[in-house]
Amino acid sequence: MKSWALAAGTLAALAAPALAQEAGWHYSPLEGEGDRAALGCAAGSTAKEFVCLAVRCEDDFEIGIHLYTSRPGGDAGRWRIDIDKEDGHEVDAKPDGSPYHARIEGDVTPLLEALKNGGLAYLDPKAGPDQPKNGITLSGSLYVINQALYFCAPKVPPTEASVSK
Repeated sequence: MKSWALAAGTLAALAAPALAQEAGWHYSPLEGEGDRAALGCAAGSTAKEFVCLAVRCEDDFEIGIHLYTSRPGGDAGRWRIDIDKEDGHEVDAKPDGSPYHARIEGDVTPLLEALKNGGLAYLDPKAGPDQPKNGITLSGSLYVINQALYFCAPKVPPTEASVSK
């Protein structure tokens, strides 16, 4: 029985990298991410060709949105993210120290709300090669993003009134 459990655990560990590019929204299975990030990938994404967005609780408790694609040349640069055929979000992405390829700079609040409440997102780079299979369904994004960000808040020190009781 123990050898079966060990074999199952080994197979699960080997499958984890493939899960990173699984279509739809789920917790990010990338190493060290645990439940601090939600990852949404385009339909048809594979381990070799993928387009994903990650919504992540950063180390400083800010909310970060990251691009994670297989695009040659990387993900840094200017992008347009269209959600439900409405005016696109023009964003700048810069490389950072996360396991993803680039973090979107500036105020991400409007984009975050659109990702949580929209139906379909398309990612298009403003320069460089286009991304095939760039449509990410937003079905389930609200739940997964909210779960990943649930504890993303700095700890509030107790007030003097609550300490003196």
